[in-house]
Amino acid sequence: SSSTQKGWKSLETQEICYSGGSTGKPLITDRNRMRRSMERFSDPDSSMAMSVIGDRRSREQKAKQEREKELAKVTIKKEDVELIMSEMEISRAMAERSLREHMGNVVEALVALTN
Repeated sequence: SSSTQKGWKSLETQEICYSGGSTGKPLITDRNRMRRSMERFSDPDSSMAMSVIGDRRSREQKAKQEREKELAKVTIKKEDVELIMSEMEISRAMAERSLREHMGNVVEALVALTN
């Protein structure tokens, strides 16, 4: 409508809100642009793509969790961790991670950390 209602004034496809924020300046929004954006994410192809992306992320997360479980099973020696920490000047967590990734092999863990 052409009359002003509750701070809103409609101008064909645009709306001006005069109660827009702390600046007191009018806030202009384009209805057609908003409608196109909404349609883009509601069509079947977009829904399918979003589903595929979600499924892939879920699989990646599950694979990462499985990898972490396998690494946690690797037995490492405290003295090996301390050796790597002192030689490479890294945190305990990093030293343990490198050792676990290399099945407790100190030499391989050190070589990997230097590369």
